[in-house]
Amino acid sequence: MPALARRYFGTDGVRGIVGEFLTPELVERLGRAASLWTGAAKVFVGRDTRASGVELETAFARGVVSAGGDCILGGVLPTPAVALLALDLGVVISASHNPPEYNGVKFFDADGHKLSDASEEQIEELLAAAPGVDQGEVERVEVATDSYMEHILDRFGTDLGGLRIAVDCANGAYSGIAPQAFEQCGATVLAIGDAPDGWNINVGCGATDLALLQRTVVDGGFDLGIAFDGDGDRMLAVDENGAVVDGDQIVAILALDQGVDQVAVTIMTNLGFHALMREHGIAVHTTDVGDRYVLEALQREGALLGGEQSGHIIYLRDHVTGDGLAAGLLLCGALGGRKLSEAAAVMSRWPQAKENVPVGQKALAPAVVEEVERLNQIWDGYGRVLVRPSGTEPLIRVLAEAENRELADQACASIAALVRRELGG
Repeated sequence: MPALARRYFGTDGVRGIVGEFLTPELVERLGRAASLWTGAAKVFVGRDTRASGVELETAFARGVVSAGGDCILGGVLPTPAVALLALDLGVVISASHNPPEYNGVKFFDADGHKLSDASEEQIEELLAAAPGVDQGEVERVEVATDSYMEHILDRFGTDLGGLRIAVDCANGAYSGIAPQAFEQCGATVLAIGDAPDGWNINVGCGATDLALLQRTVVDGGFDLGIAFDGDGDRMLAVDENGAVVDGDQIVAILALDQGVDQVAVTIMTNLGFHALMREHGIAVHTTDVGDRYVLEALQREGALLGGEQSGHIIYLRDHVTGDGLAAGLLLCGALGGRKLSEAAAVMSRWPQAKENVPVGQKALAPAVVEEVERLNQIWDGYGRVLVRPSGTEPLIRVLAEAENRELADQACASIAALVRRELGG
């Protein structure tokens, strides 16, 4: 479970609204603390396309060099590229799928893995450290994007000739990169959400808002659509009819295509996925919400494939973390001449109802816990209710899942109303 002692770190680094929770002063302290934690070594830094990125990148670098470390700035890069290119430490200035007013700092160790809870606690303990006397250096590099593209195309690219794909870059870090990758594999590509201006990342586009991609695919007669989030660690798809293909379905398609014998997913994963894996004799390891917990399970079990319903897809053959572009290329390669709707139909999804409830404080009230336990006992195997605090926003996330859509909707609405009554801000 995530450590309760952490004040700044959530489920995916340190994240918040710029100028409120996330200030240049805090980011500078994070740079200093991270540099001290790694032994004042070399830190590779990338960022997404947010307007605040340059200022925060500069602040982080200032902190690194104040502790005697060297900071190598790679500019705008997707998160998985930073994981691959990490030196003694890899850092991404990004708030991933959050709106433009947010930003954050995500960390990778020298092996490209997200830091453990214990490591994040150790960095927090160093936040009060004063600047040192030794000064490191800041260097900017221009070849990081090319190195990343070469790696991904070599390991995950296949012949996609004949496919017509709409690619939504979320006005984020994959703008210009992802469409080019699909084109180099032979696909005909229309890029949308690929004109970042600093304030349009994830706005009306990308994996968090698929409406534009759905319209584009249907109106243009494309075979499918691929959508990324702002920093490129999430990928969702849209089939030829405009229907959403979520992370559960994508992992299911890849599990059968790649012939794996085990997968790792989170507690949010649809019960229909579990049924399909049982049918094919594939072991399922279930983790807390958060792609790093999926990654930890894969490493612990010696497995290759895992992911989240939200679109974090991890395939560890020739990679170290989840990668939206690699996942998109693998998905297209797995079609084998089929329509995406046909490929996704291998998994029957149980109806799920979800609601994000804004709250004043995120500790679950006893009345909420008791009602969730009561419903889960009643449903026992025929459905479930899951209530959890968001790791990145002041929200309680409610999920109800059942074989019957009306039952799921009613349970979700009832629990959400209870959460509002007990915890509303």
